Amino acid sequence: MSACASTSEQMQPLKSIQTLEYYPFLVKGYENSYPNRRVMVLAALDARDFKDTSGAAHSPDNGNPAIGIIRDKGGEIEQRLYGPALEPLVQQSITQAAQEAGMISSSSNMLLKEALNSRQAQYVIECKIARFWVDKHRGPDNAGGPTWSASAEVALDVVVYKAPFEVPFWQGESDATYDDPPAPVAGVAPEDETEIYDDPGQVLSVGLTRAVAGIFKRDDLHTLITEDSPVTRQ
Repeated sequence: MSACASTSEQMQPLKSIQTLEYYPFLVKGYENSYPNRRVMVLAALDARDFKDTSGAAHSPDNGNPAIGIIRDKGGEIEQRLYGPALEPLVQQSITQAAQEAGMISSSSNMLLKEALNSRQAQYVIECKIARFWVDKHRGPDNAGGPTWSASAEVALDVVVYKAPFEVPFWQGESDATYDDPPAPVAGVAPEDETEIYDDPGQVLSVGLTRAVAGIFKRDDLHTLITEDSPVTRQ
């Protein structure tokens, strides 16, 4: 009995390092809709509070940030998911989305005040990562074997500054959720309830892409920048 207890105590969830990426041109409807202005994207800040992770451990593993879990049929965690550094990933993703929107974008590790005074860009973007998590869980078995589903949620707190002013030009949250297979619409389930993606990191990548693209799909930000008169260099 003591041997069984010892074995049980030693059993820990497996660990997996997931690949995360921004999917260019996945989100449609905002391409080349912005004026050809220069925008600088600063390093993002991981500000997640993990309130919505169902009590799952969220400490990094060897420097890799926690990004989600895989659960068995009983809801128990059987695998913990980790990813690459989120700060440069989100920074580069926003830079890419700004280019798709039609602007001339660049990334920088300068501090805000330095970036604004450098006049290297007409607009400077700061971003905090509020949520970034994927939960994959096993469902009931059917004739084809076990069923799986995954849900990803990404939320970004974004502030846009107009150089050289330190007062926010625009600020807001851009969030996105993505379910694989897709969730029912108006109570009607999709015809094919098979997962599109094999890896939970891919599901989270879709959530990331949608949240980042959502920054530039905002009508209020689009109107502000389109109607704004750039500051003339002195």
